[in-house]
Amino acid sequence: MVQRVAVIGAGVGGLASVKCCLDEGLEPICFERSEDIGGVWRYMDSTDDGRVSVYRSVITNTSKEMSCFSDFPCPEDFPNYLPHGLLLEYFRMYARRFDLLRHIRFKTTALSVRRRPDFATSGQWEVVTETDGVQESHVFDAVMVCTGHYQEPYLPLASFPGIDTCFKGQYLHSREYKDVEAFRGKRILVVGLGNTGGDLSVELSRVAAKVFLSARSSTWVSSRISNHGFPLDMVNNTRFKHFLDWLLPSALTKRIRFWKCNSWFNHTNYGLASTKSSDFKLIVNEELPFCLLSGTVVLKPNVKEFTENSAVFEDGTIEENIDVVLFATGYIFTFPFLEESVRSLFDDNRSLYKRIFPPQLEKPTLAIVGLVQLTGSVMVGAEMQARWVTGIFAGWNKLPPSSRMMADVLKKKPLVKRNPSKRENLKISFLSYIDEIASSAGVKPSILRLLLTDPRLALAIFFGPCTPYQYRLVGRGKWGGARHAILTQWQRTLKPLRTRVVDVSSNSYGWRWMCLLALPVALTAGFLLSKYSWPGWSPRARPQL
Repeated sequence: MVQRVAVIGAGVGGLASVKCCLDEGLEPICFERSEDIGGVWRYMDSTDDGRVSVYRSVITNTSKEMSCFSDFPCPEDFPNYLPHGLLLEYFRMYARRFDLLRHIRFKTTALSVRRRPDFATSGQWEVVTETDGVQESHVFDAVMVCTGHYQEPYLPLASFPGIDTCFKGQYLHSREYKDVEAFRGKRILVVGLGNTGGDLSVELSRVAAKVFLSARSSTWVSSRISNHGFPLDMVNNTRFKHFLDWLLPSALTKRIRFWKCNSWFNHTNYGLASTKSSDFKLIVNEELPFCLLSGTVVLKPNVKEFTENSAVFEDGTIEENIDVVLFATGYIFTFPFLEESVRSLFDDNRSLYKRIFPPQLEKPTLAIVGLVQLTGSVMVGAEMQARWVTGIFAGWNKLPPSSRMMADVLKKKPLVKRNPSKRENLKISFLSYIDEIASSAGVKPSILRLLLTDPRLALAIFFGPCTPYQYRLVGRGKWGGARHAILTQWQRTLKPLRTRVVDVSSNSYGWRWMCLLALPVALTAGFLLSKYSWPGWSPRARPQL
């Protein structure tokens, strides 16, 4: 029976894991190598300690209602998209609310995590940690690794001949970028068009002499703002739309996505993507299209090679006098503290059962939490994983036999291994994945049952945004405030926007005047139709007056 659980990392996954352990009556101890919680969302001016953190201006791509912990809504006065400082404050509020900090050992690094000699029967792990130069050995019944996928910068210099031999300018990974001051007045080439590459190109364009953005593949651009000004993910991530995607042929749904993106601006005209693209890589950026339109950012194809002060692109064009090359090429994940025999069991998260468990272990007492990239919030995904994992540790949920887990992994794993830097390799459908884990944990709500018992709630769940509160309606961890949180989610969305009350009465009067003006026209049309109508007459035939 699992009792003591080691949680490695006090980012969003680590906080959720500690809380879920406590909910299940387990004894968690969280080891965090820095002095505070928050993981990558805790901004640091310096990168000297090797820790990855966000840059100064970053704002979340997912809205607060779609990203919060399932039993702890964001404050209603928080904006819908949170700057990193407010998101970190939300994490602090969560940690205080559930008394998590006393279970975290700060400035403590996990040096090694190894199976004990009797692992096949006990499932226990030996964890060696270091605090202020002093090493300590612990024995745990289970381990939850919550270090995420922002671990080691991926810098593929071998793919760019000349960058480290000929190029005289500066090159760096986006991990080292904090703000624009060091790049003022320079000619900059940003390599990689993901969310980070797009954000940094826009930000640098305000102070740089020129910004070039090199993209290897087609990329579609969307805005955080959707229909009627609501957050994009609240409008798009609904069970109704998910049902339509399942119902319609995949080729048709892809065409619909292309059409929706091109309804904002034609991506082919901007050189970003074509409707003939084989995949659908999407980034969120409201300002990039205008920067391309105004010329402050110039889109370029993939770099072929670098010379002393220029970049040669695959289409034969050359940009001279490049001062800085900024690689926004993503990250790779490594777990140096895990023993090699365990690391070799999974080369990426697709080798893990449900993206969590190494299926070959004799005992399911090691879980990788948060190593998943969803089309929605990874915070929600990490919490759902933690709920299921701790339920398994506590004995409430069961895993299938190893052979069945291996078969499931092989069935879902692509045959072709792609570039390890592409986070798209990790990306899977938000709603499909969360529902899958929720079903395994016994916390997925039944829409049909709710239609019979609570039709108002059922309709809100099916047609409204798939907010995380839905997974607190039933099962273990059921929260009494979940129904209210779902039915008031749009109020919390609008609350921070209504800081200035606008009189809407004039609009209603305007509609009334339009109706009054349209009334004589409608009456005249009705009179003419009745006067010149006869059996067999059709609007296509012109009446003889």
